[in-house]
Amino acid sequence: MAKKNTIPQVKNEEQYEALRDKGYSKQKSARIANTPDSGVKGGSSSKYEERTKQELYNKAKEVGISGRSKMNKTELIEALRNN
Repeated sequence: MAKKNTIPQVKNEEQYEALRDKGYSKQKSARIANTPDSGVKGGSSSKYEERTKQELYNKAKEVGISGRSKMNKTELIEALRNN
């Protein structure tokens, strides 16, 4: 019986490999490469410093950062940037 592939597919493999070469984690590289507009410049998201602590917490939860409930705003920003 063939093994089931449990690794999620990456939509933009070229971008994924470029991010991995830059030292990004597999998880972060896949998340970026799987965004609907991956590889397109000109995003319009607000800077982390402009967001509320609750917004940062929700983003950290979405990304899967552990220990987020004990982090302050500065720590959440750092964790999101380095995840």
